[in-house]
Amino acid sequence: MKSLRFISAEALVSNAQLARKSLSSVAHNLFPLLFKASYLLEQGEVIHDLVENWPLANFNIGKLLGTTVDYQEDISSRACCVCLESCLVGLRDYVLNCSSPYSKRLKVVDLTGIKDVEVQLCKCKKTLGRWARTELLSKLCFELLVEMQRLQFQPCIFDIAIDILIDLFVTERNYELVVQALLMRCHCPLKIRCVAFRADSLALRKLFYIIKLTDPSSLRKLEVVHNIRLEMEHLEVLFNNIHFPLLTSLTLPARAFSVQRFAAEDEPILMTIGEKMSQMTQLTELSLAFSTLTGKIRKLLSPLKTPLKLLDVSNCALNHADMAYLANSLHSNHLEVLDLSGHNVADLYPSTFFKLLSHCSHTLKILILEECNIQDIHVNMLILGLIPCRKLQEFKFLGNPLSSRALKCLFNVFSDLPKLNYIEFPVPRDCYPNNVTYPIDDADLSKFDHQKYESVSEELNNILLHANREDIKASTPLFGGYDAAIQETGNELGSYLLKSFKDTLENFNKALQEMN
Repeated sequence: MKSLRFISAEALVSNAQLARKSLSSVAHNLFPLLFKASYLLEQGEVIHDLVENWPLANFNIGKLLGTTVDYQEDISSRACCVCLESCLVGLRDYVLNCSSPYSKRLKVVDLTGIKDVEVQLCKCKKTLGRWARTELLSKLCFELLVEMQRLQFQPCIFDIAIDILIDLFVTERNYELVVQALLMRCHCPLKIRCVAFRADSLALRKLFYIIKLTDPSSLRKLEVVHNIRLEMEHLEVLFNNIHFPLLTSLTLPARAFSVQRFAAEDEPILMTIGEKMSQMTQLTELSLAFSTLTGKIRKLLSPLKTPLKLLDVSNCALNHADMAYLANSLHSNHLEVLDLSGHNVADLYPSTFFKLLSHCSHTLKILILEECNIQDIHVNMLILGLIPCRKLQEFKFLGNPLSSRALKCLFNVFSDLPKLNYIEFPVPRDCYPNNVTYPIDDADLSKFDHQKYESVSEELNNILLHANREDIKASTPLFGGYDAAIQETGNELGSYLLKSFKDTLENFNKALQEMN
Protein backbone atom coordinates (compact mmCIF):
# COMPACT_ATOMS: atom_id res chain seq x y z
CA MET A 1 0.00 0.00 0.00
CA LYS A 2 1.24 3.46 -0.89
CA SER A 3 1.34 6.28 1.64
CA LEU A 4 0.03 9.74 0.85
CA ARG A 5 3.66 10.91 0.65
CA PHE A 6 4.46 8.27 -1.98
CA ILE A 7 1.35 9.12 -4.02
CA SER A 8 2.41 12.77 -3.92
CA ALA A 9 5.94 11.82 -5.00
CA GLU A 10 4.51 9.86 -7.95
CA ALA A 11 2.39 12.82 -8.95
CA LEU A 12 5.44 15.08 -8.96
CA VAL A 13 7.82 12.79 -10.90
CA SER A 14 5.14 11.84 -13.44
CA ASN A 15 5.70 15.34 -14.81
CA ALA A 16 9.40 14.96 -15.61
CA GLN A 17 9.92 18.56 -16.67
CA LEU A 18 8.36 19.97 -13.49
CA ALA A 19 10.19 17.47 -11.24
CA ARG A 20 13.59 18.27 -12.76
CA LYS A 21 13.06 22.00 -12.30
CA SER A 22 11.95 21.52 -8.68
CA LEU A 23 14.89 19.43 -7.46
CA SER A 24 16.87 22.42 -6.20
CA SER A 25 14.13 23.18 -3.67
CA VAL A 26 13.50 19.59 -2.54
CA ALA A 27 14.54 18.62 1.03
CA HIS A 28 17.43 16.16 1.20
CA ASN A 29 15.43 13.50 3.04
CA LEU A 30 12.90 13.33 0.18
CA PHE A 31 15.41 12.21 -2.44
CA PRO A 32 15.08 8.47 -1.57
CA LEU A 33 11.29 8.74 -1.78
CA LEU A 34 11.43 10.49 -5.16
CA PHE A 35 13.97 7.96 -6.44
CA LYS A 36 11.73 4.96 -5.72
CA ALA A 37 8.70 6.73 -7.20
CA SER A 38 10.69 7.63 -10.34
CA TYR A 39 12.00 4.06 -10.65
CA LEU A 40 8.49 2.63 -10.34
CA LEU A 41 7.23 4.94 -13.10
CA GLU A 42 10.41 4.49 -15.19
CA GLN A 43 11.10 8.21 -15.33
CA GLY A 44 14.69 7.95 -16.59
CA GLU A 45 15.36 11.68 -16.85
CA VAL A 46 14.20 12.30 -13.27
CA ILE A 47 16.29 9.36 -11.99
CA HIS A 48 19.34 10.79 -13.76
CA ASP A 49 18.87 14.22 -12.18
CA LEU A 50 18.19 12.80 -8.73
CA VAL A 51 21.44 10.83 -8.82
CA GLU A 52 23.39 13.69 -10.40
CA ASN A 53 22.37 15.91 -7.47
CA TRP A 54 22.30 13.26 -4.72
CA PRO A 55 22.74 15.14 -1.41
CA LEU A 56 23.31 12.18 0.92
CA ALA A 57 26.47 10.26 1.87
CA ASN A 58 25.13 6.84 0.80
CA PHE A 59 23.26 5.50 -2.19
CA ASN A 60 22.18 1.88 -1.64
CA ILE A 61 19.95 0.82 -4.53
CA GLY A 62 18.77 -2.35 -2.79
CA LYS A 63 17.50 -0.38 0.22
CA LEU A 64 16.09 2.43 -1.91
CA LEU A 65 14.01 0.01 -4.00
CA GLY A 66 13.26 -2.46 -1.20
CA THR A 67 10.47 -2.35 1.35
CA THR A 68 10.07 1.20 2.66
CA VAL A 69 7.66 2.92 5.03
CA ASP A 70 5.93 4.80 2.21
CA TYR A 71 5.67 1.87 -0.21
CA GLN A 72 6.07 -1.69 1.09
CA GLU A 73 6.53 -3.43 -2.27
CA ASP A 74 10.11 -4.49 -3.02
CA ILE A 75 10.93 -3.51 -6.62
CA SER A 76 14.65 -4.37 -6.52
CA SER A 77 13.95 -7.28 -8.91
CA ARG A 78 13.23 -4.77 -11.67
CA ALA A 79 16.56 -4.61 -13.50
CA CYS A 80 15.01 -2.00 -15.79
CA CYS A 81 17.38 -0.87 -18.54
CA VAL A 82 15.97 2.67 -18.72
CA CYS A 83 16.19 3.18 -14.95
CA LEU A 84 19.59 1.60 -14.38
CA GLU A 85 21.27 3.31 -17.34
CA SER A 86 19.92 6.65 -16.12
CA CYS A 87 21.19 5.87 -12.64
CA LEU A 88 24.74 4.98 -13.76
CA VAL A 89 25.04 7.92 -16.17
CA GLY A 90 23.77 10.12 -13.32
CA LEU A 91 26.68 8.90 -11.18
CA ARG A 92 29.18 9.96 -13.83
CA ASP A 93 27.49 13.35 -14.15
CA TYR A 94 27.42 13.75 -10.34
CA VAL A 95 31.21 13.92 -10.49
CA LEU A 96 31.29 16.30 -13.45
CA ASN A 97 28.55 18.63 -12.21
CA CYS A 98 30.38 21.40 -10.41
CA SER A 99 27.37 23.73 -10.49
CA SER A 100 25.15 21.49 -8.33
CA PRO A 101 23.49 23.43 -5.48
CA TYR A 102 24.33 20.54 -3.11
CA SER A 103 27.69 19.83 -1.55
CA LYS A 104 29.39 16.63 -2.69
CA ARG A 105 28.71 14.30 0.23
CA LEU A 106 28.33 11.00 -1.60
CA LYS A 107 30.91 8.44 -0.47
CA VAL A 108 29.45 4.96 -1.08
CA VAL A 109 27.22 3.65 -3.85
CA ASP A 110 25.98 0.07 -3.41
CA LEU A 111 24.70 -1.50 -6.64
CA THR A 112 24.68 -5.09 -5.36
CA GLY A 113 21.01 -5.10 -4.36
CA ILE A 114 19.60 -5.52 -7.88
CA LYS A 115 18.03 -8.97 -8.39
CA ASP A 116 18.07 -10.45 -11.90
CA VAL A 117 14.86 -12.45 -12.36
CA GLU A 118 13.07 -14.07 -15.29
CA VAL A 119 9.87 -12.01 -15.33
CA GLN A 120 10.44 -8.27 -15.56
CA LEU A 121 7.52 -6.10 -14.54
CA CYS A 122 8.93 -2.87 -15.93
CA LYS A 123 7.09 -1.36 -18.90
CA CYS A 124 10.15 -1.22 -21.16
CA LYS A 125 10.59 -5.03 -20.78
CA LYS A 126 14.30 -4.56 -21.39
CA THR A 127 16.78 -5.45 -18.67
CA LEU A 128 20.26 -4.29 -17.81
CA GLY A 129 21.72 -7.53 -16.46
CA ARG A 130 24.81 -8.07 -14.36
CA TRP A 131 27.12 -8.40 -17.39
CA ALA A 132 25.72 -5.24 -19.01
CA ARG A 133 25.95 -3.31 -15.73
CA THR A 134 29.61 -4.35 -15.47
CA GLU A 135 30.29 -3.16 -19.02
CA LEU A 136 28.41 0.14 -18.67
CA LEU A 137 30.04 1.10 -15.36
CA SER A 138 33.51 0.30 -16.75
CA LYS A 139 32.78 2.37 -19.84
CA LEU A 140 31.52 5.31 -17.77
CA CYS A 141 34.64 5.23 -15.57
CA PHE A 142 36.82 5.46 -18.66
CA GLU A 143 34.70 8.28 -20.13
CA LEU A 144 34.95 10.11 -16.82
CA LEU A 145 38.75 10.00 -16.89
CA VAL A 146 38.79 11.32 -20.45
CA GLU A 147 36.44 14.13 -19.47
CA MET A 148 38.55 14.97 -16.42
CA GLN A 149 41.55 15.52 -18.67
CA ARG A 150 39.52 18.04 -20.64
CA LEU A 151 38.33 19.77 -17.44
CA GLN A 152 41.69 19.73 -15.65
CA PHE A 153 41.26 23.27 -14.33
CA GLN A 154 38.24 22.32 -12.18
CA PRO A 155 39.83 21.05 -8.95
CA CYS A 156 36.45 20.20 -7.37
CA ILE A 157 36.30 17.07 -9.55
CA PHE A 158 39.69 15.73 -8.44
CA ASP A 159 38.72 15.81 -4.75
CA ILE A 160 35.82 13.40 -5.21
CA ALA A 161 36.22 9.71 -4.25
CA ILE A 162 33.17 7.42 -4.34
CA ASP A 163 33.33 3.68 -3.69
CA ILE A 164 31.05 1.79 -6.10
CA LEU A 165 30.15 -1.62 -4.66
CA ILE A 166 29.20 -3.94 -7.52
CA ASP A 167 28.97 -7.61 -8.50
CA LEU A 168 31.18 -7.89 -11.59
CA PHE A 169 30.52 -10.34 -14.43
CA VAL A 170 33.40 -10.66 -16.90
CA THR A 171 33.70 -12.62 -20.15
CA GLU A 172 36.05 -12.33 -23.12
CA ARG A 173 33.76 -9.72 -24.69
CA ASN A 174 34.00 -7.12 -21.90
CA TYR A 175 37.36 -8.18 -20.42
CA GLU A 176 39.54 -5.39 -21.86
CA LEU A 177 37.11 -2.67 -20.81
CA VAL A 178 36.83 -3.94 -17.23
CA VAL A 179 40.61 -4.38 -16.91
CA GLN A 180 41.08 -0.81 -18.11
CA ALA A 181 38.62 0.48 -15.49
CA LEU A 182 40.24 -1.52 -12.67
CA LEU A 183 43.77 -0.44 -13.63
CA MET A 184 42.77 3.24 -13.58
CA ARG A 185 40.77 2.94 -10.35
CA CYS A 186 43.22 4.97 -8.28
CA HIS A 187 42.84 7.93 -10.67
CA CYS A 188 39.07 7.74 -11.14
CA PRO A 189 36.62 9.39 -8.70
CA LEU A 190 34.26 6.42 -9.22
CA LYS A 191 36.21 3.58 -7.61
CA ILE A 192 34.94 0.10 -8.52
CA ARG A 193 34.90 -2.15 -5.44
CA CYS A 194 34.13 -5.72 -6.44
CA VAL A 195 31.97 -7.58 -3.90
CA ALA A 196 31.22 -10.64 -6.05
CA PHE A 197 33.07 -11.74 -9.17
CA ARG A 198 31.77 -14.08 -11.89
CA ALA A 199 33.93 -15.15 -14.83
CA ASP A 200 33.03 -17.15 -17.92
CA SER A 201 34.59 -17.76 -21.36
CA LEU A 202 38.04 -16.55 -20.31
CA ALA A 203 41.56 -17.90 -20.77
CA LEU A 204 43.22 -18.85 -17.46
CA ARG A 205 45.91 -16.19 -17.86
CA LYS A 206 43.25 -13.50 -18.14
CA LEU A 207 41.24 -14.96 -15.27
CA PHE A 208 44.19 -14.89 -12.85
CA TYR A 209 45.14 -11.37 -13.90
CA ILE A 210 41.70 -9.82 -13.49
CA ILE A 211 41.09 -11.55 -10.15
CA LYS A 212 44.24 -9.83 -8.85
CA LEU A 213 42.90 -6.50 -10.07
CA THR A 214 39.56 -6.89 -8.25
CA ASP A 215 41.26 -6.64 -4.84
CA PRO A 216 40.64 -10.26 -3.75
CA SER A 217 41.26 -9.36 -0.10
CA SER A 218 37.75 -7.86 0.01
CA LEU A 219 36.02 -10.27 -2.37
CA ARG A 220 32.97 -12.02 -0.87
CA LYS A 221 31.88 -14.30 -3.72
CA LEU A 222 33.84 -15.95 -6.54
CA GLU A 223 32.18 -17.82 -9.41
CA VAL A 224 34.34 -19.44 -12.09
CA VAL A 225 31.95 -21.17 -14.47
CA HIS A 226 31.30 -23.02 -17.72
CA ASN A 227 33.92 -22.17 -20.39
CA ILE A 228 36.91 -21.75 -18.11
CA ARG A 229 39.24 -24.76 -18.08
CA LEU A 230 40.23 -24.46 -14.45
CA GLU A 231 41.59 -27.77 -13.20
CA MET A 232 42.94 -28.86 -9.85
CA GLU A 233 46.56 -27.88 -10.50
CA HIS A 234 45.46 -24.42 -11.70
CA LEU A 235 43.35 -23.99 -8.58
CA GLU A 236 46.38 -24.79 -6.42
CA VAL A 237 48.38 -22.07 -8.23
CA LEU A 238 45.51 -19.60 -7.78
CA PHE A 239 45.16 -20.28 -4.04
CA ASN A 240 48.93 -20.23 -3.48
CA ASN A 241 49.29 -16.80 -5.07
CA ILE A 242 46.04 -15.04 -4.22
CA HIS A 243 44.38 -14.94 -0.80
CA PHE A 244 40.65 -14.55 -0.19
CA PRO A 245 40.26 -13.84 3.54
CA LEU A 246 36.65 -12.59 3.31
CA LEU A 247 35.33 -15.08 0.74
CA THR A 248 31.97 -16.56 1.75
CA SER A 249 31.00 -18.31 -1.49
CA LEU A 250 33.03 -20.29 -4.05
CA THR A 251 31.77 -21.85 -7.30
CA LEU A 252 34.11 -23.90 -9.48
CA PRO A 253 33.54 -25.00 -13.09
CA ALA A 254 32.69 -28.53 -14.24
CA ARG A 255 35.62 -30.97 -14.12
CA ALA A 256 37.69 -28.74 -11.83
CA PHE A 257 38.39 -32.02 -10.01
CA SER A 258 38.51 -35.38 -11.77
CA VAL A 259 39.60 -38.57 -10.02
CA GLN A 260 40.00 -40.31 -13.38
CA ARG A 261 43.11 -38.22 -13.92
CA PHE A 262 44.35 -38.71 -10.36
CA ALA A 263 47.85 -40.03 -9.78
CA ALA A 264 49.66 -40.56 -6.48
CA GLU A 265 51.42 -37.21 -6.84
CA ASP A 266 48.04 -35.43 -7.06
CA GLU A 267 47.09 -36.25 -3.45
CA PRO A 268 49.26 -33.44 -1.99
CA ILE A 269 47.63 -30.98 -4.43
CA LEU A 270 44.17 -31.90 -3.16
CA MET A 271 45.36 -31.56 0.44
CA THR A 272 46.89 -28.16 -0.33
CA ILE A 273 43.63 -26.93 -1.83
CA GLY A 274 41.76 -28.15 1.27
CA GLU A 275 44.22 -26.34 3.55
CA LYS A 276 43.98 -23.13 1.53
CA MET A 277 40.18 -23.27 1.70
CA SER A 278 40.41 -23.76 5.46
CA GLN A 279 42.13 -20.35 5.64
CA MET A 280 38.98 -18.83 4.14
CA THR A 281 37.39 -18.70 7.56
CA GLN A 282 34.17 -17.12 6.31
CA LEU A 283 33.55 -19.65 3.51
CA THR A 284 30.05 -21.11 3.94
CA GLU A 285 28.99 -21.83 0.34
CA LEU A 286 30.74 -24.30 -1.96
CA SER A 287 29.60 -25.44 -5.42
CA LEU A 288 31.51 -28.29 -7.06
CA ALA A 289 28.93 -29.51 -9.60
CA PHE A 290 30.13 -31.96 -12.27
CA SER A 291 33.54 -32.54 -10.68
CA THR A 292 34.34 -36.24 -10.27
CA LEU A 293 35.20 -36.56 -6.59
CA THR A 294 34.71 -40.29 -5.92
CA GLY A 295 36.31 -41.11 -2.56
CA LYS A 296 37.92 -37.65 -2.21
CA ILE A 297 35.26 -35.48 -0.59
CA ARG A 298 36.73 -35.95 2.91
CA LYS A 299 40.18 -34.76 1.85
CA LEU A 300 38.69 -31.63 0.36
CA LEU A 301 36.16 -30.68 3.04
CA SER A 302 37.57 -31.99 6.33
CA PRO A 303 40.18 -29.19 6.67
CA LEU A 304 37.41 -26.54 6.63
CA LYS A 305 37.00 -24.93 10.03
CA THR A 306 33.73 -23.17 9.25
CA PRO A 307 30.61 -25.31 8.65
CA LEU A 308 29.15 -25.02 5.15
CA LYS A 309 25.59 -23.74 4.75
CA LEU A 310 25.43 -24.42 1.00
CA LEU A 311 26.91 -27.51 -0.65
CA ASP A 312 26.45 -28.41 -4.32
CA VAL A 313 27.97 -31.78 -5.16
CA SER A 314 25.58 -32.60 -7.99
CA ASN A 315 26.91 -35.16 -10.48
CA CYS A 316 30.16 -35.62 -8.55
CA ALA A 317 30.02 -39.46 -8.59
CA LEU A 318 30.13 -39.70 -4.80
CA ASN A 319 30.49 -43.18 -3.30
CA HIS A 320 29.36 -44.66 0.01
CA ALA A 321 32.43 -43.36 1.86
CA ASP A 322 31.78 -39.82 0.60
CA MET A 323 28.15 -39.94 1.70
CA ALA A 324 29.13 -41.38 5.08
CA TYR A 325 31.59 -38.53 5.57
CA LEU A 326 28.96 -35.91 4.68
CA ALA A 327 26.42 -37.49 7.04
CA ASN A 328 28.87 -37.39 9.97
CA SER A 329 30.73 -34.16 9.20
CA LEU A 330 30.41 -30.84 11.03
CA HIS A 331 28.68 -29.48 7.91
CA SER A 332 25.66 -31.79 8.18
CA ASN A 333 24.09 -29.90 11.10
CA HIS A 334 24.36 -26.51 9.39
CA LEU A 335 23.38 -27.11 5.76
CA GLU A 336 20.65 -24.82 4.43
CA VAL A 337 21.06 -25.67 0.73
CA LEU A 338 21.99 -29.18 -0.43
CA ASP A 339 22.24 -30.42 -4.04
CA LEU A 340 22.86 -34.16 -4.49
CA SER A 341 21.48 -34.40 -8.03
CA GLY A 342 22.80 -37.19 -10.23
CA HIS A 343 23.35 -39.65 -7.36
CA ASN A 344 21.32 -42.82 -6.82
CA VAL A 345 20.76 -41.88 -3.18
CA ALA A 346 17.91 -44.27 -2.37
CA ASP A 347 19.54 -47.42 -3.78
CA LEU A 348 23.32 -47.01 -3.35
CA TYR A 349 23.47 -45.51 0.15
CA PRO A 350 19.96 -45.11 1.60
CA SER A 351 20.95 -45.22 5.28
CA THR A 352 23.75 -42.66 5.02
CA PHE A 353 21.66 -40.35 2.80
CA PHE A 354 18.75 -40.35 5.24
CA LYS A 355 21.15 -39.90 8.13
CA LEU A 356 22.49 -36.77 6.35
CA LEU A 357 18.93 -35.58 5.75
CA SER A 358 18.11 -36.16 9.41
CA HIS A 359 21.13 -34.18 10.61
CA CYS A 360 20.36 -31.16 8.43
CA SER A 361 16.56 -31.31 8.88
CA HIS A 362 16.57 -28.46 11.43
CA THR A 363 18.39 -26.06 9.09
CA LEU A 364 17.63 -27.23 5.52
CA LYS A 365 15.82 -24.67 3.33
CA ILE A 366 16.52 -25.92 -0.21
CA LEU A 367 16.91 -29.57 -1.25
CA ILE A 368 17.70 -30.61 -4.84
CA LEU A 369 17.52 -34.27 -5.84
CA GLU A 370 17.28 -34.22 -9.64
CA GLU A 371 17.91 -37.42 -11.63
CA CYS A 372 18.50 -39.48 -8.48
CA ASN A 373 16.56 -42.53 -9.71
CA ILE A 374 13.97 -42.06 -6.96
CA GLN A 375 11.16 -44.50 -7.80
CA ASP A 376 7.75 -45.35 -6.38
CA ILE A 377 9.30 -47.94 -4.06
CA HIS A 378 11.36 -45.18 -2.41
CA VAL A 379 8.49 -42.73 -1.78
CA ASN A 380 7.71 -43.86 1.79
CA MET A 381 11.39 -43.54 2.75
CA LEU A 382 11.56 -40.10 1.14
CA ILE A 383 8.45 -38.97 3.00
CA LEU A 384 9.96 -40.07 6.31
CA GLY A 385 13.10 -38.09 5.46
CA LEU A 386 11.19 -34.93 4.44
CA ILE A 387 8.69 -34.71 7.32
CA PRO A 388 11.27 -33.44 9.89
CA CYS A 389 12.46 -30.72 7.45
CA ARG A 390 10.15 -28.05 8.85
CA LYS A 391 12.18 -25.16 7.45
CA LEU A 392 12.25 -26.50 3.89
CA GLN A 393 11.30 -23.76 1.41
CA GLU A 394 12.21 -25.34 -1.94
CA PHE A 395 12.30 -28.94 -3.14
CA LYS A 396 13.41 -29.81 -6.68
CA PHE A 397 13.30 -33.41 -7.88
CA LEU A 398 13.04 -33.27 -11.66
CA GLY A 399 14.06 -36.28 -13.76
CA ASN A 400 13.04 -39.02 -11.30
CA PRO A 401 10.92 -41.97 -12.57
CA LEU A 402 7.90 -41.40 -10.33
CA SER A 403 4.31 -42.27 -11.23
CA SER A 404 1.30 -39.97 -10.90
CA ARG A 405 0.22 -41.94 -7.83
CA ALA A 406 3.59 -41.48 -6.12
CA LEU A 407 3.55 -37.74 -6.85
CA LYS A 408 0.11 -37.42 -5.27
CA CYS A 409 1.43 -39.09 -2.10
CA LEU A 410 4.32 -36.63 -2.00
CA PHE A 411 2.10 -33.60 -2.58
CA ASN A 412 -0.07 -34.59 0.38
CA VAL A 413 3.09 -34.41 2.49
CA PHE A 414 4.26 -31.14 0.91
CA SER A 415 1.12 -29.40 2.13
CA ASP A 416 2.19 -30.14 5.71
CA LEU A 417 5.61 -28.47 5.39
CA PRO A 418 4.91 -24.98 6.79
CA LYS A 419 7.70 -23.04 5.03
CA LEU A 420 7.56 -24.79 1.64
CA ASN A 421 6.76 -22.37 -1.19
CA TYR A 422 8.34 -23.82 -4.35
CA ILE A 423 8.41 -27.28 -5.92
CA GLU A 424 9.90 -28.55 -9.17
CA PHE A 425 8.42 -31.99 -9.88
CA PRO A 426 9.05 -34.41 -12.75
CA VAL A 427 6.72 -35.35 -15.58
CA PRO A 428 5.07 -38.56 -14.26
CA ARG A 429 6.58 -41.74 -15.62
CA ASP A 430 3.17 -42.94 -16.85
CA CYS A 431 3.03 -39.90 -19.17
CA TYR A 432 6.02 -41.25 -21.14
CA PRO A 433 6.07 -44.26 -23.50
CA ASN A 434 6.96 -47.57 -21.81
CA ASN A 435 10.30 -47.84 -23.63
CA VAL A 436 11.73 -44.60 -22.21
CA THR A 437 14.78 -45.10 -19.99
CA TYR A 438 16.06 -42.81 -17.23
CA PRO A 439 17.83 -40.44 -17.17
CA ILE A 440 15.88 -39.23 -20.19
CA ASP A 441 17.84 -37.76 -23.10
CA ASP A 442 17.11 -34.14 -24.01
CA ALA A 443 15.75 -35.32 -27.36
CA ASP A 444 13.07 -37.43 -25.61
CA LEU A 445 12.36 -35.09 -22.72
CA SER A 446 9.35 -33.42 -24.33
CA LYS A 447 7.95 -36.61 -25.94
CA PHE A 448 5.26 -37.31 -23.36
CA ASP A 449 1.46 -37.25 -23.25
CA HIS A 450 0.93 -33.53 -22.65
CA GLN A 451 -2.81 -33.88 -22.11
CA LYS A 452 -2.33 -36.49 -19.41
CA TYR A 453 0.41 -34.40 -17.80
CA GLU A 454 -1.88 -31.35 -17.62
CA SER A 455 -4.56 -33.47 -15.99
CA VAL A 456 -2.13 -34.83 -13.38
CA SER A 457 -0.66 -31.37 -12.78
CA GLU A 458 -4.14 -30.03 -12.11
CA GLU A 459 -4.79 -32.83 -9.60
CA LEU A 460 -1.52 -32.09 -7.82
CA ASN A 461 -2.32 -28.39 -7.57
CA ASN A 462 -5.80 -29.24 -6.28
CA ILE A 463 -4.20 -31.20 -3.45
CA LEU A 464 -2.38 -28.00 -2.43
CA LEU A 465 -5.51 -25.87 -2.85
CA HIS A 466 -7.63 -28.18 -0.68
CA ALA A 467 -4.94 -27.95 2.01
CA ASN A 468 -5.09 -24.13 1.80
CA ARG A 469 -1.55 -23.99 0.42
CA GLU A 470 -2.07 -21.59 -2.48
CA ASP A 471 1.29 -20.11 -1.48
CA ILE A 472 3.14 -23.13 -2.91
CA LYS A 473 4.15 -22.79 -6.56
CA ALA A 474 4.64 -26.14 -8.33
CA SER A 475 6.06 -26.43 -11.85
CA THR A 476 7.98 -28.68 -14.25
CA PRO A 477 10.68 -26.67 -16.06
CA LEU A 478 11.76 -29.43 -18.45
CA PHE A 479 15.12 -27.92 -19.33
CA GLY A 480 15.99 -26.49 -15.92
CA GLY A 481 15.26 -23.23 -14.17
CA TYR A 482 15.98 -19.71 -15.32
CA ASP A 483 19.62 -18.60 -15.18
CA ALA A 484 19.97 -14.85 -15.64
CA ALA A 485 23.70 -15.06 -16.40
CA ILE A 486 23.30 -17.67 -19.15
CA GLN A 487 20.31 -15.80 -20.55
CA GLU A 488 22.41 -12.65 -20.84
CA THR A 489 25.58 -14.19 -22.28
CA GLY A 490 24.21 -17.29 -24.00
CA ASN A 491 25.33 -16.24 -27.50
CA GLU A 492 28.91 -15.66 -26.38
CA LEU A 493 28.86 -18.94 -24.45
CA GLY A 494 27.77 -20.81 -27.58
CA SER A 495 30.41 -19.13 -29.75
CA TYR A 496 33.13 -19.95 -27.23
CA LEU A 497 32.03 -23.59 -27.14
CA LEU A 498 32.17 -23.83 -30.94
CA LYS A 499 35.63 -22.26 -30.97
CA SER A 500 36.84 -24.69 -28.28
CA PHE A 501 35.44 -27.63 -30.26
CA LYS A 502 37.12 -26.38 -33.44
CA ASP A 503 40.47 -25.96 -31.63
CA THR A 504 40.19 -29.49 -30.20
CA LEU A 505 39.56 -30.95 -33.66
CA GLU A 506 42.51 -29.05 -35.13
CA ASN A 507 44.82 -30.29 -32.36
CA PHE A 508 43.57 -33.84 -32.87
CA ASN A 509 44.20 -33.67 -36.62
CA LYS A 510 47.65 -32.23 -36.01
CA ALA A 511 48.47 -35.07 -33.61
CA LEU A 512 47.32 -37.64 -36.17
CA GLN A 513 49.49 -36.07 -38.88
CA GLU A 514 52.53 -36.11 -36.59
CA MET A 515 51.92 -39.80 -35.85
CA ASN A 516 51.81 -40.56 -39.58
